[in-house]
Amino acid sequence: MKSFRKELWFEVPQRRAFLNITPQIEDCLRESGVREGLCLVNAMHISASVFINDNESGLHTDFEKWLEKLAPEKPHSQYVHNHGEDNADAHLKRTIMGRETVVAVTKGELDFGPWEQIFYGEFDGLRRKRVLVKIIGA
Repeated sequence: MKSFRKELWFEVPQRRAFLNITPQIEDCLRESGVREGLCLVNAMHISASVFINDNESGLHTDFEKWLEKLAPEKPHSQYVHNHGEDNADAHLKRTIMGRETVVAVTKGELDFGPWEQIFYGEFDGLRRKRVLVKIIGA
């Protein structure tokens, strides 16, 4: 059994964004040498997310609009959490979009369904944050 761990770092230059990180995860898988197993990808910050979905810009716009309706950023004063901070909405958005994803590894490839890609969702950007990649298998 092999075990591989790597941290990926991202610094999004705006408050919110969705980044397709599938190529970086595929690089990690190649580096790991695992042919059969599991790949965990998880955001290591409470205001960011990792999730699987379609890489389609209209869908990403829909996510942004939907999340903003559910947990609007402003006014900051609407949130009890926002004493000295202004990111309560980012915590809520992360809860909705999820912390991590696990993908099966088959024959050295990420075993995706049609159109599936891995995304990093940033909800309180403008600073460095990390994503953990943990791959186990043979």
